[in-house]
Amino acid sequence: MKNKYIDLIRGLSDRELLFHLYMTQMILLSISIILGFILFDHFSFLNHFRLNDIMIVKIGLPAGVLVVLVDIALMKWLPSSYYDDGGLNERIFNNKNMLQILWIAALVAFCEELLFRGIIQTKVGLIFASVIFAVIHYRYLFNWYLFFNIVLLSFFIGFIYEWTNNFAVTTVMHFVIDFLLGMYIKMKHKQIDKWEGDAP
Repeated sequence: MKNKYIDLIRGLSDRELLFHLYMTQMILLSISIILGFILFDHFSFLNHFRLNDIMIVKIGLPAGVLVVLVDIALMKWLPSSYYDDGGLNERIFNNKNMLQILWIAALVAFCEELLFRGIIQTKVGLIFASVIFAVIHYRYLFNWYLFFNIVLLSFFIGFIYEWTNNFAVTTVMHFVIDFLLGMYIKMKHKQIDKWEGDAP
């Protein structure tokens, strides 16, 4: 199953991968609109998205940076196989400029937090929302460490939402994680390409 997934990723062009990423986010956004209409009166879940909340700066930003710092430290200490997702993240971020990475991170953060925190967690609670969030990142199911990592992250983000009752905070946190890790992947591959180019 894992080999089929890796072959599928390798068989897609960068443009096709980006198309699939956008399609996935549009599907999540559509599900959010449908569930929001069915489960909430007048889309009342949007009351839990407040941009004028100081917790965005006090909690969301530093929590996102903390996750990235821990993740980068673990990437340096642990074997590279622990972070092997079939090359998807590298393919998505490697050839993108900073604005493209910013846009991808913002889109993913908003669409996923709207559904998983704004709707699912608001309606059925932290545990169910966190488990579904982890499972939806199906590419990590093939790597026990990455799956464990995403489960922990999911519960951490869910806890932040429980604490702040504002999924603008978790959206910013999610954005910071995806943007900084995307930039890290890009810079790391740029260095590798430079070393390979300088090699005799």
